[in-house]
Amino acid sequence: MSRIGKKPVVLPKGVTAEIKGQTIEVKGPKGTRSFTATDDVDLVLDEGAVAVKPRGTSKRARQQWGLTRSMVENLTVGVSEGFKKELEIQGVGYRATMQGKTLKLALGYSHDVNFETPDGVTITAPKQTEIVVEGIDQQLVGQVAANIREWRRPEPYKGKGIRYKGEFVFRKEGKKK
Repeated sequence: MSRIGKKPVVLPKGVTAEIKGQTIEVKGPKGTRSFTATDDVDLVLDEGAVAVKPRGTSKRARQQWGLTRSMVENLTVGVSEGFKKELEIQGVGYRATMQGKTLKLALGYSHDVNFETPDGVTITAPKQTEIVVEGIDQQLVGQVAANIREWRRPEPYKGKGIRYKGEFVFRKEGKKK
């Protein structure tokens, strides 16, 4: 039995939800998001909360019950507060700057890396060694941050590269004579 699925998703102040069949549309101060649930679950809207109920006791219905509840909660958090990923750049000469909608990264290559900001995401570089990715879609924010990090992942010997804020990079000892 899903412990996550049992709890209803309480809609914060200023957020409204509308259910049409298996699709839920959530509107809030930051925008509008929608999600279509599978036929294994029912979506019920009552008194400022969205409840998810499984149809039957099959394994798939129980899986979709927890998943759907988590997706609905992510929609409500996204349109009310938004999601944010922070990246740090470490390394001599490594830096990031914003030019319009393009993130310019100097990462030790012979050329600068130009990263175009996709729709639905806001990228800022408050310092030369920090990048902040924000948006209302958790999956898109995480994917954009991962794509930026992929240009120069932190290496274990010197610790240089792009890492998530607070990420621990296990350091290795170099060769000995």
